[in-house]
Order: sequence, then structure tokens, then C-alpha cells
Amino acid sequence: MRNIKLIIEYDGTNYNGWQKQPNGRTIQEILENTIEQITGEITNVTGSGRTDAGVHALAQVANFKTGSEIPAYKLALAINSLLPREISVIKAEDADEDFHSQYDAVRKTYIYKILNRKHRTAINYNRVWLIADKLSIAEMNNAARSLIGKHDFKVFSKSGSNVKTTSREIYDACFKSINNEEIEFHITSNGFLKGMARMIVGTLVNVGLRKLNANDFRIILDSGEKNKFVKSAPAHGLYLVKVGYEG
Repeated sequence: MRNIKLIIEYDGTNYNGWQKQPNGRTIQEILENTIEQITGEITNVTGSGRTDAGVHALAQVANFKTGSEIPAYKLALAINSLLPREISVIKAEDADEDFHSQYDAVRKTYIYKILNRKHRTAINYNRVWLIADKLSIAEMNNAARSLIGKHDFKVFSKSGSNVKTTSREIYDACFKSINNEEIEFHITSNGFLKGMARMIVGTLVNVGLRKLNANDFRIILDSGEKNKFVKSAPAHGLYLVKVGYEG
């Protein structure tokens, strides 16, 4: 059996996230059904991690096993010919037999996109978070520095997460001004809890709106106690942009 590694781009607007569910259309289900049409095999496409409903990906990593002899690059072309236009396999290659897209991942990078202006956007309404009030990037970055390192991120996770530990290490977390209106938050970690990236962004935005200061944010992180300022940013501004592996 061959082990095929995929790099996948998708617009998650009309999907209930990555993982298959009893009800609702998901990226994993669409991919598995498409691959079955091509190879005649029932496959399990494993992703590097679950993205929530409405979250996008520029480089989700996945893998599946197949007995097909179709060359990897031709598999990508065949899969794309049948996929809906909002999902695209941008690369396919043969991987080591024991490669596992989820368990072998050592770090992930997400970007969150904010449009900071008064007027709504007609083009990117489902791809950015529109915030009308002026944000202070300096204040948000001052608070974001406290994220760097190992911390217990339970306060920034949704209930129902089935994980052994809520401790994670953040390698990078910062806001970048793209132009006078667009702001991006970049965050890289060895792993993310359910809803973690969005809750961090939502709470940091409250710092940017001066409802909190950097010290308040640090107290929330250290105490692990949620309050009314711990908010989740909308899913449609979040993008999985990179998954890192050793070697």
C-alpha cells in the first residue's frame, strides 16, 4: 500500500469543518468520496488537525493509504477534476509508509484576518472579521507577548475538548498591519486546543479596543479564569497556513 500525502487549500464557508460528522457537509467527507470515485477504494483521509465550521486552510496536510498505481501528481489532477471549486489539492506526493499527518506534526501556524474600517466589505465578507472601531495594534502586540512560551491554555479553549493536557507552547504570536485597513494575527504553536486560536484573537481584540490592557490579559492567561472579555472571534477570519514536520 502506498501512503499519499496531500496539501489542501479550501474555503470553509459552506462546510461544517474538516472532520466527518453524522449531519453536515465536511472537507474530509468530500475528499474521501472523491478519492473513492477515482481509485474504487474506501479510504480514510487523515488531516493534520480539525478546523471548525467556517475556518479556511491554505495548506492543510492530510494522508491516505491506497493500492492504486496512479502517480501522485496525476492523482491530484484527478481529485481536483471532481472536487467542488472551493476545495483544491495543491500538491500530492508519495510519503513514507509510517507518515501520519496528525501525529507527526510538530507545529502549526494560523493567520487571523481583520478588516478594521467602518464600512463592510462586499468581496471578503466571509473571509475577514470586520471591526469598525479603531484597534491599537501596539496594545494588542504588547498583550500577545505574554503568550510566548509554555502555558496552560484551558481558559482559551472550548468545553468538550478530549485532550490529555491543555498545556501548549507558543513560538510566535503577533499582529501585523498589512495596510491602513487590514490587520493579520500570526500564531505558531506545537498544537492548538479546540477554539484556542479564535478565543485568543477575540480576547486580544478587546485589548485593542481598550476594554482590557496587557496586564489584564496576562492575568486571564495565568489564572485560567474566563470572564466577559474572553471572547471567540468569528470562524471566517481564521486560516490554517502551515503545518511543520521534523526532518
